[in-house]
Amino acid sequence: MALTTRSRSRRSWRAAAYAPPARRRTLLDADTAARLDWVLIGAVIAIALLGLVMIYSASNTIVSDDPYYFVKRQAIALVVAVAVFIGLMKIDYRKLRDFSLLAYIITVVLLVLVLTPLGSNAKGAQAWFQLPFSLQFQPSEIAKFGLIVALAGYVNEHRGDIDPWRLTVMVGLALVPLGLVQLQPDLGTNMVLLCIVIGLLAVGGVKGRYLGAIALLAITGVYAVISLGLLQEYQLDRLTTPYESASGKRLQGAAYNQDQSVKTIGSGGLTGTGLLNGPQTSLGFVPEQQTDFIFTAVGEELGFVGATALMALFAIVLWRTWRTARLAADYYGTLVCSGVLAMFTFMIFENIGMTMGIMPVTGIPLPFMSYGGSALIACAACIALVNNVYANRFN
Repeated sequence: MALTTRSRSRRSWRAAAYAPPARRRTLLDADTAARLDWVLIGAVIAIALLGLVMIYSASNTIVSDDPYYFVKRQAIALVVAVAVFIGLMKIDYRKLRDFSLLAYIITVVLLVLVLTPLGSNAKGAQAWFQLPFSLQFQPSEIAKFGLIVALAGYVNEHRGDIDPWRLTVMVGLALVPLGLVQLQPDLGTNMVLLCIVIGLLAVGGVKGRYLGAIALLAITGVYAVISLGLLQEYQLDRLTTPYESASGKRLQGAAYNQDQSVKTIGSGGLTGTGLLNGPQTSLGFVPEQQTDFIFTAVGEELGFVGATALMALFAIVLWRTWRTARLAADYYGTLVCSGVLAMFTFMIFENIGMTMGIMPVTGIPLPFMSYGGSALIACAACIALVNNVYANRFN
């Protein structure tokens, strides 16, 4: 089913209405640069650069012959992310609305292909394409951007007219990538995708009782995934670890990461131990610290002050995204910014909460901080989308 359906005349009218002036076809000229949200961009740059520093701190002893191994790979991904940002800024975001069906198809096709022999298995998940130079590409990360573009297009098309049938169609469209991601399996990414869907539906004017039903369906789905044994045992243990202490049933293996994470953050005190001087970090007591647990390196080496500064930068990202949603020139712009806001809010809350022992370990990265090229590129694409809306807020 097409995500957008318009008559030819309607397309022509909108194409004429949204045709950008010739002077806007070159990227980041003086006029375009002046219209970007440099507060948002500055916050993201600061987070990404801090991420490179903390990745080095957390990983310089992992590869004995190359202490910069992870930093170099993340730097390559950062260059690609900048290129993606520039490329998306060349396209008026309203054109993406007309290609929302294509975005959905590409997302689904990539998620299908990664489950075939073309994909590779790592750490118990069939979730990556192996690229040259030992690089990897994870389609489920890009699916976050694709789902925002696709569902926002559908909601925009049926603004004010989302009846139970259209709501069913939207849920059905979302369930396809959700199901494919769960086959990998990757419950953490699915939780992010669910937040995107619910956020778009809420902004799209779906009635509260329908949202409640969808939320109940999502909870039931998570319970079914756990009960039917669709998760690996170690994944199930990680999900339940934060709640085992209440009953005195700490699973030693599954709880190790989180216990060490809490100790590492607590050892930083007010001002931290200093860069590269964190004993827990330098001795590698927190497994996968450069990825999911990168916040622990910040807490130990930069202390409460550094961790608070990082969270303040994330607060700026969320604030500017919310502000752009309100300033958007059209409904589609509001929708895509709302989807990005829902995504970032959940990812930040879940990741930091996980490292502090109050949320389950789900493998959700910290945006722009955690090591991982696909996640970095997907987040950069979402920031480009928000900036595109901001730059065209008066058009």
